[in-house]
Parts: sequence; structure tokens; C-alpha cells
Amino acid sequence: MGKRDEKAQIVADLAEKLKTSKAAIFADYRGLNVADATALRKSFREAGAEIRVVKNTLTRIAADRAGFQGLDGFLTGPTAIAFGFQDPVVPAKLLMDFTKTNRNLEIKGGLVEGRVVGVGEIKALADLPSREVLISQVLRGLQGPLAGLSAVLQGPIRKLVYCLKAVQDQKAAV
Repeated sequence: MGKRDEKAQIVADLAEKLKTSKAAIFADYRGLNVADATALRKSFREAGAEIRVVKNTLTRIAADRAGFQGLDGFLTGPTAIAFGFQDPVVPAKLLMDFTKTNRNLEIKGGLVEGRVVGVGEIKALADLPSREVLISQVLRGLQGPLAGLSAVLQGPIRKLVYCLKAVQDQKAAV
């Protein structure tokens, strides 16, 4: 495989990832040492996400092929792209958590659900709970009223049972 074929494969792969990911967040990784970069990649792998470093020119070509405009502002300097395939919150949260301990990583912006977003929206996204937490909160919210309804509906039945028991006890005493 020649250099040209290799680049074409990288562009095709990147275009597919841009189309299918829930979030693609661009960050400047200038100044990260090997240990920090390895730790960041490991945290992404463990969370089911991915972070890649790709040349800006190849990313521009892939973004054009995927139909995304407005990414040129993010494609300056050394750029890493963090992909979240299941949950858009995951890469945002991982990058924001990493920037708390490592000032060398700077978030530029990204794509979330196909929309170009800035740093502020990425930070707001990172503050949201993950998809699983949101689902459990909704289910817990639904469970409360249902439990109350169940208790209310059991009240009259319980009173009827007590009344029948009292009648039975009264007849047994006579």
C-alpha cells in the first residue's frame, strides 16, 4: 500500500467516524508528554470512546466528504480528535476532567450530534450527567408516582379486607 492509498484510507475512516459519532471534539494537545497522552488514550479506551491525532489537512478533507462545514477554526496547530460513539457526554467529560489536571490540553470546539459547537457548549455538555445516569433518574422519577398510586389503590382493598375480617370475627363470637 502506497502513501497515497494510506492517506486515502485515513480520510475515508475519519469521514466515517465524523458521520457516525455522537460527538467529535477537537483539542490542542501541544505540550503533552508521552505518559499523559498514554493515560488520556487509556481513559478513552476504558470509556468506549476514542481519541486520535490526525493531520489537519486530512481532517479538512474528511470533514468535507462527510458534509461538515465550519471546522477550519478548530484545525490549526496540533489537533487531537476525541470521538464519542454512544454518548456525546463521554468525550466532553473525559477531556474536561483531563484539563483539570493537565493545562497543556486545550479544547477548541467540536461536532455534537452533527452540529458545530464552541468551547462553551462542550463545557456545558461535560457538566451533564451521562446517558445511563439520566435514564436512571427518569426511571426513578417514574417509579415514585407509581408507588404512590399503588399505595392509594391498596388502601380501599385493605379496608375491605379489615371490614370482612371484623364481620367474620363478629359472627364467630356469636
